[in-house]
Amino acid sequence: MDQKTALELFEYRDGKLYWRGDRTNGVKKGNLAGCRSTKYVQINIKGKTYYEHQIVFLMHNGYIPEEVDHMDANRHNNSVENLRAATRLQNSLNMPRRADNKSGHKNVCWHAAANKWQVSVKANGKRMNFGLFEDLELAAFVASEARDKYHGEFARTA
Repeated sequence: MDQKTALELFEYRDGKLYWRGDRTNGVKKGNLAGCRSTKYVQINIKGKTYYEHQIVFLMHNGYIPEEVDHMDANRHNNSVENLRAATRLQNSLNMPRRADNKSGHKNVCWHAAANKWQVSVKANGKRMNFGLFEDLELAAFVASEARDKYHGEFARTA
């Protein structure tokens, strides 16, 4: 799909897409576009599936990048201000803290043998260790600084 086709098919309002015209499957002009029962809103055009955030990005930027990153990590917030082009690696850096995280801080885990908090951040395909800390808050601060340095604009704290 190209930008012209997207602009002909959809109207963008507040992070959502609406059909500009009636569809053959009973969908009427002005109806919300896409299926919202999946992880991302999916829209089928001529047998091909697109995600709503891809089409929103295309409409405003003229292309669909390798990945579209949701800056706030909310996959349902498809406002154009929340979307940016990314690589797969950059998109993964912006992921929220894992559900099984026990420290409450991204990139901080308990090192049982040392009886201290360990900070490690992955950068350029390699895991980098930033030390062991008795104080959890200091470890969290060091992790945040490391993410800022190595992940740049894709660094996420929580």
